[in-house]
Amino acid sequence: MLPVVINGAHGEGGGALLRTALAMSALTQQSLRVNNVRGAMRRKGLNPEDLTFLQVLSASCGADATGHELDVTTLVFEPRHAPRKVDASFDVSSHVEGTVPGSAIVIAESLLPVLSRSGAYSRLTLSGESHGSGTLGYDAWERATLAVHREQGVAVFPSLDRAGFGYGSRGQVTVEFEPSVPSALEWPERGELRSLRAVLTLADVSPDVGTRGAKRLSQIFSERGHEIDVTVSEVRSRTPGVSVTLWAEFERGRGSGTALGQRGLRMELVVDQAVRNFDEWFKSPATVDSFLADQILPIAALSEGKTVYTTPVVTRRLVTMAWVIKQFMPVHITVKGEEGYPGTVTVER
Repeated sequence: MLPVVINGAHGEGGGALLRTALAMSALTQQSLRVNNVRGAMRRKGLNPEDLTFLQVLSASCGADATGHELDVTTLVFEPRHAPRKVDASFDVSSHVEGTVPGSAIVIAESLLPVLSRSGAYSRLTLSGESHGSGTLGYDAWERATLAVHREQGVAVFPSLDRAGFGYGSRGQVTVEFEPSVPSALEWPERGELRSLRAVLTLADVSPDVGTRGAKRLSQIFSERGHEIDVTVSEVRSRTPGVSVTLWAEFERGRGSGTALGQRGLRMELVVDQAVRNFDEWFKSPATVDSFLADQILPIAALSEGKTVYTTPVVTRRLVTMAWVIKQFMPVHITVKGEEGYPGTVTVER
């Protein structure tokens, strides 16, 4: 059978396209060829995060991979069997010396559709960034993303062994993937607010930082007429760090917002940024935030029945992932709404 051929510069043209294509190849046992890997990015070709993701997929599917090297722009991936369990450790920094970018959380989330279908428990220890800026962090993943996946019938159990704050950091997470049967999710409207929470994740900072952050959050939401449950979590890390994550649960909706602290930036300003990021979704009527909108899409495509949810912003990443999934399987995915504006996603098999 001829491989599915993907132009790595299509649409979003980056990591989301590549990881989605590889996951779908593993799930459907269809060979894949990706030309112009990360072709829309400033730096093209495979990076250490991609190579780590490929390592785990290859171990699960007994895959042959051609072009499995740093900066390579053409990749061939040939799975030899359906996904099987994996019990091993993988480190993003093993692929190159020095400061190595790569999110352990992004890797774990991207593997979830595959390992949840392996028929047995998988256990991974992943080393890399755990709390970042502009990317999925551990707290949002554990509290919001995995909560939605549980609503989709998929169970994953993470633990933070060591935090890694920001670019090139060396955090470590252990993740157990339970064999699961995904189910459809109908969230056209989110209903009433059930809970509003936040976590301040801190490592090696002044004791008053957490107190000040919690006070600022309580002040902001008290003025809005909301009570917010704030947890201060002190964690192990090789370097000092601060991360603020808010999330909310509605009857039929979840969403989050995060900000990462920087040297010299007051805690109150980090909190304010996290609230602004959270408000993009929270102040809209959408049932999931714009990042969750694409994170739950692969599971929705594997589910029997009809999934419906709304997003405050239709992103290019979401549209690209929908296009990639349809190259591998006969599934109806409709994204109603223009890029950059609110939209509704419908998935039906």
